[in-house]
Parts: sequence; structure tokens; C-alpha cells
Amino acid sequence: MSIYHDFVEEKVNGEGRLIEISFTYPDNFNFGYDVVDRLASECGDKRAIVWTNTEGDERTITFSDLKEKSDKIASLFLSNGIKKGDHVIVALKRHCEYWYTAIALHKIGAVLIPVTHMLTEKDFRYRFISADVRFAVITSDDGVPERIEKGIEDIKEKVKVWEVGKKRSIYPSFNDAFEKENPISERIETKVTDPMLMYFTSGTTGEPKGVIHDYSYPLAHIVTAKYWQRAEDGGLHFTLAETGWAKASWGKIYGQWLVGSAVMVYDFDNFDPRKLSQVINKYKVTSFCAPPTVYRYLVKKGVPDLPSLHHASTAGEYLHPEVFRQFKEKTGLSLHEGYGQTETTLLAGNFIGMEAKDGSMGVASPVYDLKIVGKDGQELPRGQVGEIVVVPKDGKRPIGIFTSYLKNDSLYSYVWRGGVYHTGDSAYVDEDGAFWFQGRADDVIKSGGFRIGPGEIEDVLITHPAVLECSIVGVPDPLRGQAIKAYVVLMDGFIPDEELEKEIKEYTNSHLAEYKWIRKIEFLDNMPTTISGKIKRRELKAQI
Repeated sequence: MSIYHDFVEEKVNGEGRLIEISFTYPDNFNFGYDVVDRLASECGDKRAIVWTNTEGDERTITFSDLKEKSDKIASLFLSNGIKKGDHVIVALKRHCEYWYTAIALHKIGAVLIPVTHMLTEKDFRYRFISADVRFAVITSDDGVPERIEKGIEDIKEKVKVWEVGKKRSIYPSFNDAFEKENPISERIETKVTDPMLMYFTSGTTGEPKGVIHDYSYPLAHIVTAKYWQRAEDGGLHFTLAETGWAKASWGKIYGQWLVGSAVMVYDFDNFDPRKLSQVINKYKVTSFCAPPTVYRYLVKKGVPDLPSLHHASTAGEYLHPEVFRQFKEKTGLSLHEGYGQTETTLLAGNFIGMEAKDGSMGVASPVYDLKIVGKDGQELPRGQVGEIVVVPKDGKRPIGIFTSYLKNDSLYSYVWRGGVYHTGDSAYVDEDGAFWFQGRADDVIKSGGFRIGPGEIEDVLITHPAVLECSIVGVPDPLRGQAIKAYVVLMDGFIPDEELEKEIKEYTNSHLAEYKWIRKIEFLDNMPTTISGKIKRRELKAQI
């Protein structure tokens, strides 16, 4: 059963492409009650989650299961003093308890703060302190309890933490605690404008920022799920993200359940393309979404047959067109790229009803009015690189755009300067209205009077057989202002010497206009990345 129609009015063309969409919802809309509990009431035995792990354990979780457990957890939270507006950290990897806990927090009006288990002691401390966190539900795995205990040592008497896992080390068992509770029996009123969810950004351009979304946020992901990921009623959608990242909200809960699809969850630690394909084939996954890193490794290591899969999508960072080509060659499936931020839902994508453009972020979502502007805020002609901004269609903040930064009103005002939301990302728009990502706005290289996006050079560089990963930055140059430098991680078997440097440089430059030529190459063993896998260009620049 698909219930999303109750919250939207949509217009599609003959090819099924979404042309217009508007949203209708009550002032007290709450995903926990109005979606999960409703589905539990109307089709309780319908599967919501298909879960497995590396040990071969399996579970099929229905909407009735979700209601039962989330109501017990809500009761546990209330009895422990968690109230509306409280911030609760959840670091549960891909454990089933994440979904129960998220729904429970939505139901009681507390703010869910998903974080990755990979955070360091310092990272955990930063989040607990900056968000005034007094409650947390965490995995027992990977030394997470020990890192948290050290990180909050001076405030631990004020903090309540539960552990999920077979081998608890410090804190009490979350499962034992909530299973003893009687479920809540009445709806707890919340407003659609209340804070529901907070993510910390990955920190590619500074300290992580707390990004706050309200209760309307799940509805904006209807477009994400239905028209970009092509999740379908009765299908099984598999987004690979760990629950600590915003991508989990894009692909592992909200939009998918609204359009009637179950979500596939594979609880693993180390990425293995062979095991991943086995999961897709065993459970007959119908749609799949993964970050560019996964597709890069799949095409480099060999893509297996995936007969049940009818759609594949990607987002999160730039992906080179050569990867699109090789993936389609080996699977017959086009990769459908999309674009958005932690601060937003899907802003642009290669949608149903249009032919995917390899390497393009696609066209603007009908939910949003996207423009490319220069430093003066004026819209630029097509083909010119500028900053992507979101223009409110009716003068109001669009659904799915965040409501505030944690304790930073000045930064929020700054990104909304001039009455538009400034993404800080640079791109250009082609003659068909498709957006082409060029990097962060401050990553654009100015060389010899030309503005050059790093992506257009990386497109060529990655096609050299010796190159596994690469990143382009501008370095000071007395003649040009900036010269173009490439950082390269090599494939196994290649030696980083002057001969290979010359070969890579000549190969790449032969495919580029002269003003885009690479002048310097530096070989690295590994790229500096955030814990979400995004390359930290600012660290590369800092090495110059």
C-alpha cells in the first residue's frame, strides 16, 4: 500500500516525468504516527525492512513490528525524562534498533541526532557538548562505548547512555530496557514546524555544523524515492549508507515507506563488492543507491550480474563519466546521479521520464527553483560556472530545506543572503537544463583569466589506467595567478616515478584546452577524506 498520494498533488507527462508537485499536510504531521502507525493499522504485515548481516542472520520487519517496538522505546524514553525538544544522539550503524529508535523519538517530539560509529573521541565530545546532549543510544561495536566514555568524562554524570549489542562493555542494555516497557497508548502532539532531526555536516569546509530539519522533511523525500531512486510499491530499495549520514534519511526510511517500498539493510563493516552483489541477488533488490566510491570500486574490480536490479542511482560527490560508461556496459543500467546536501533533500536529479546524462546531476527537482549566479548574485547565462542557489517560489522557505543551524543564526542568515539559499556549490547548466557539478564554489580555479572547475579536468585524468583516485586544486603561480595541480592515488602495480608522471600529464593534457593543462602532479598513498569518504580539498590546499 502506498499512502504518499494523501500528502501530495502531482502532475506527470506522458513519459512519467514529474512536472509539478505540491504538498498538503496537517499542522501536526508526524511521520511516526501518520505514516508508520497508519501503515501498521492498514497493512501491518507488509514488510518494511529486510535485514541481514555478515554472519548470515536475517530478519523481516513489518510495520506492525515497527509500531510495537517504537511505542515501547517511546515509553522508555519518557520514563527516563526525555522530553519534547531534547537532543538524543543515535550511533547504531545499521542495527535494526536504529529504525525503532528514530520512530520513537519522532513520536515523543525529541530531536534525533544520527551520528556515525566511526567518530573519534574528540568527534563524539564535540557533538555531545555543542548540542547539549544528555541521552544517547549507541552500538557496542568497534570501541564506541569506550570512545564516548573518554570523550564525555567530565560530564558523564549528566548523560544517560544505552548500548545495543551482544557484548556490552560500559552502559546498560537498550533492548533489555525497552522490552520491559508498556507501549505508549496515546498520541503525543507535535507541530510540523518543530525540530525533528539534526545532522552534523561532514566538515569538508570547516567544523561540522548542526543542521536542523522539521517534521515536514520526510515528505520532501517522496520525490527522492519515487522519481529519482525509483523505489516502488512492493519493491525492495537498497541504499548502502550507514545510518549516521543524511543519505540514510534519503534512502532507508522516509520516502521509501511513503511510496510503499521496503528497505534492504545489510549490516556490515568492510565493503566487499562480491558480498554486496550476493545480497542484492539473494533478496531480489529492485533499486539500488550508493555513493560514487562504491561504483568506482565496482567498475575497477568487476561488476557482477545483477538480474533483479532495474535501477541504480548515486549522489554524494562528483563521479566521473567514465564510471557511468563502464557500469552501463557491464550491467545494461544507466547510473542516475542526483544532487542535494545535508541541508536539503534532492535538489536535482536524473528523473523518471528522461534519459540520464552521464556525469550530470540532472535537472532541477520540480520542488525547487534552482539558479546559477555569479558573485554579484545575478543569474548567469547557460554554460557559465557559478554558484547553485535555491530561489523560494512563493517567498517562503521550501519544504525539505533545513530550518536552522545549531546555535548559529548568523551563519543561517548568511546562507540565506539576498532571499535565496546559497548552496556553496559551483556548477553550470547546459542547453537542456541539466546541471554539471564543478566543486565547492571556493574550489573553482582562476588561471590566466579563466575560471576552471576541477571536475572537468578530473573527468579526463580518471580515465588513465594508472589512476584510482584524483583531485585537482589550484596552486599559486606568478604567471597565471593559479596553476593546476593534480593529486593522484595509483592503481596497484604502478610505480610513482617521473616517467609515469610525464605519461599521465601528457595523456590528460592532450584531451584538454591548453588553459586547463595540469602543470604539477603529486602522488599520494591515500586521499585525505572525511569519515563519509569525501575528499578534503582544503587539506590538499593546506599542503601547498
